[in-house]
Amino acid sequence: MTEQVHREKAHVLPLDSIRGIAATSVVIHHLLLMPTFLAIFPHNAWIDCSFFRSSWLLVDLFFVLSGMVMSLSSVEGEFGRFSLRDFMVRRLARVYPLHIVMLAANLLFRLLRISLVMAGLVVAAPAAFEVNNSYSFLLNVFLLHSMGFVDYLSWNAPSWSISVEFYTYLVFGLLVLLAQRMRSLSLFYGLSGLIAAVSLAIIVFVLDKKSLGLQTDFGILRCFVSFFLGVLTVRVVRRLPGRPGPATQGIVQLVAMMASIVLVSMVEAYPAASFLAPLIFSVFLGSLLAFPDALLIPRMLVSKPLVWLGRRSYSIYMVHALVVLFAEYFVRAVGASRIAAFDSIRPGLPATLNLVVSLAAVFAVSHYTYRYVEIPGGKFLRNLLGRRSDFSAAPAPSARLTN
Repeated sequence: MTEQVHREKAHVLPLDSIRGIAATSVVIHHLLLMPTFLAIFPHNAWIDCSFFRSSWLLVDLFFVLSGMVMSLSSVEGEFGRFSLRDFMVRRLARVYPLHIVMLAANLLFRLLRISLVMAGLVVAAPAAFEVNNSYSFLLNVFLLHSMGFVDYLSWNAPSWSISVEFYTYLVFGLLVLLAQRMRSLSLFYGLSGLIAAVSLAIIVFVLDKKSLGLQTDFGILRCFVSFFLGVLTVRVVRRLPGRPGPATQGIVQLVAMMASIVLVSMVEAYPAASFLAPLIFSVFLGSLLAFPDALLIPRMLVSKPLVWLGRRSYSIYMVHALVVLFAEYFVRAVGASRIAAFDSIRPGLPATLNLVVSLAAVFAVSHYTYRYVEIPGGKFLRNLLGRRSDFSAAPAPSARLTN
């Protein structure tokens, strides 16, 4: 069991903190652009900027990070003892408990809403087509809801990325298994690069997409591009010939970070720039992995608040849609006239209060889901589905691996 814990913990704190910052930015993105808030808050204060309006692109940063973490834990250090079953059990245990809890929470909310409408306490405009139906619910249960069976977001909408990422894990695991059988790391990295390149080519030239903003429409191709670039990033970092001085390392990281921020901010005006995001994110995250002793950014990212945020990043991402939905209902209950009067006293204050209170609620809920759903739920699934032999596999025969 100690071996499994070691592999699961293969991460770098600054990378975890970046994940937390990105998850928070996605929350702000939705708080800014939800139709209710756009209609009621005429002044969005400081949050109304191009970076937050385009922070949907940070989902690709999650994908790059996942590729890096999977490569660190399952290839660079554990290639000779990789077990596909062990790997998929650990990935399911990581993502599924919170996914199924949030799916159940959304179901309960929908049933409550239907009951209130039937009782005449709530008036709801009839939808032309209800996306939160039994079919989409079943797809969500099996993490198939963004695999092409439906062309709409349903239930806990952010989980679309969990759907495509889970099956990307499977493809990754099969590649590792194939390379292990062929005793060739070069084959693994070559196929990883090929999948990333072919997926991007299909998105641009076959599907004729104008940006990387795919979700239910072949979102797995988007995940392939970023995830496998993350895998390759670890290989490039491991092959760097030398390390420059701490000052130079810091400059490289700062430039890469600023390039990432500028790129995200450009996407609203230039959607095609999003195709560069996986590469730019890979350079930035790779610089954090390569230069952990740089003078500025890594030291900032290991501060306690950011580490706290990073550890709860998955919960932040998964719970925020339901919290934002409750915030919308609250704002509607307050009413546009009261908010307009408040806004006339201090333009932007209602929007800022909505942001602060909603973020605080997301952080509070995510803290408890992290402690009482993610951690115990993951442990339960690993114990239920894992075989002890998988978690303490003996080293593979001493065959030479070609690099």
